[in-house]
Amino acid sequence: MPLRFPDDPLYQLLRAEKIDEFNQQRANLETLDFHECDFRGLDLRGLNASGLDLSGCYFRAADLRGIDFSNANLETASIAAAHISGCLFPSNIRAEEIALSVDKGIRMRGS
Repeated sequence: MPLRFPDDPLYQLLRAEKIDEFNQQRANLETLDFHECDFRGLDLRGLNASGLDLSGCYFRAADLRGIDFSNANLETASIAAAHISGCLFPSNIRAEEIALSVDKGIRMRGS
């Protein structure tokens, strides 16, 4: 599946690592669809990920430290070599899936 680079202004804020501005602009949105988007190498610390559809996304070498993903969809996302210290992941994704994704780049599957 090819990665997407949508023209969505909110996605462009994340690509520019303007996390505070992104969080302010999306504050009134309950859900947001970023499925299969490319977030490689970005510093996303501080991201409000609640309600985000991040299924199939690619986070290779991204800085995700401290992000609460518990209410986000990470099905089939890959977090190869990402910094994940302090992250809270959705309860349907097992620790083994997370570790394999960080170490080997596999796409995470929920249970």
